[in-house]
Amino acid sequence: MVSTFYATISRIGGIDIMPEKQHLLLVPGLVCDDALWRHQVEDLSDIANIVVTDKHTRFPTIKEIAEAIVSEAPPSFALAGLSMGGFIALEIVRSFPERVQRMAILDSNARADTPEKAESRYQMIEQVKQGRFEKVASSLLPLFVHPDRMEDRNLVDEITGMVGRVGADNYIRQQHAIISRRDHVAHLGKIECPTCVVCGKQDILTPPELSEEIAESVPDAKLHVIDDCGHLTTMERPAVVSAVMRQWLTFS
Repeated sequence: MVSTFYATISRIGGIDIMPEKQHLLLVPGLVCDDALWRHQVEDLSDIANIVVTDKHTRFPTIKEIAEAIVSEAPPSFALAGLSMGGFIALEIVRSFPERVQRMAILDSNARADTPEKAESRYQMIEQVKQGRFEKVASSLLPLFVHPDRMEDRNLVDEITGMVGRVGADNYIRQQHAIISRRDHVAHLGKIECPTCVVCGKQDILTPPELSEEIAESVPDAKLHVIDDCGHLTTMERPAVVSAVMRQWLTFS
């Protein structure tokens, strides 16, 4: 069960005064767009001014994506990223620590690719270059969701539509960016902002031990492992994730 903490309300002259909304930047993952965060945008807009970035589809490296996001961001902001979005969030908090008020890392990994993992990505890139993007996209679905959710037609259609909108060219660009990302493990202990780490218990792409490593390394980070859930936690268990994020955004 997830405990939820709500923003403190001050009273001045008998009038309830809500605190000013935080700026919240949400970063999608590989072949994901704003649909990844749709439920969280709806659920958290009462306490945050939310922007879902699309910069993860426009630049060839994680570093350039991070710089592009920050260049258009408010002076300070809360930051959340899932999967590839987590790679980008870790790059942002490392390069621009003074800008990040708090950070959430969902279903991600602080480690750079191993040579074997990079080679697997190159093979997928080659298949897409040969015109097999639909085949590659269909192979991602069992990696994205819990096996029990594969028969959930609404969820599957939502994910399939999202992957199709991002498309083959962006997939190739994103995979190259992921392959070239730097390792953040040694930097995790230097992160000072309040940090929340979330993962699905049955996440195949980024198993819980990778999230545990981040939570154990970042000072005072909070780990939330969601039962009966795969990689796309924000879409599979949206209410649970939103409750965790509300706690993260409002607990001081």
